[in-house]
Amino acid sequence: MSDQSAGAMSEYLGSGEIVTPNLPAVTSLAARLVPAGTPLPQSARALFEWVRDNIAYDVTSPFFLPEHYRPDFILERRRGFCIPKAVLLAALARAAGIPARLVFADIVNHLSPAELRQQMGTDVFAYHCYNELWLAGRWVKVVCSFDAALCARHGFPLVEFDGRNDALFPSHDTSGRPFIEYVRTHGPRADLPLSEVLDAWQQSYGSERVALWRRMLEQAGY
Repeated sequence: MSDQSAGAMSEYLGSGEIVTPNLPAVTSLAARLVPAGTPLPQSARALFEWVRDNIAYDVTSPFFLPEHYRPDFILERRRGFCIPKAVLLAALARAAGIPARLVFADIVNHLSPAELRQQMGTDVFAYHCYNELWLAGRWVKVVCSFDAALCARHGFPLVEFDGRNDALFPSHDTSGRPFIEYVRTHGPRADLPLSEVLDAWQQSYGSERVALWRRMLEQAGY
């Protein structure tokens, strides 16, 4: 694994509290999507595209308990925002033998709906999450957040991944409009640091606003 020792890489292949590649639902899906003998670039692309388009992006998904992020919950619900989708991709990649980790960043989506920015009280999405996959001796950045249907509805550029090169949100759309601005990166993690994420959201969006979102979801049965 080039400059990464097997010991150092093991945490990106194993199971954590949230990123759990050993779940039956995960291992069976990974085996179906990536048959034995599939080259790694094709494997990585197949897993990426499945998560991108089969888990609908939903910013109103539950967010306050560890189980809200676990792969079996996401697979059952078939909806999630950036972090649950990145957790699922990491779990599937590990189940397929591809080291994977989570990276957190603060971003601005210049094309996000005005009502969403009003609900958040800011245009900064704190602790947005994407993945890094270890492919061909290096970490490759990929973001599977926005599904194809959502991109078509909102006119967002669809992120496509060839299994080899970085695939993050572009800074501008095809019309030249500003799209995603990466403001700050918080670094890679082997597992989801949920308390850190929740603290960051309270600081960014306000504790009262986050508490309101939680109450609304609890009333909905989560």
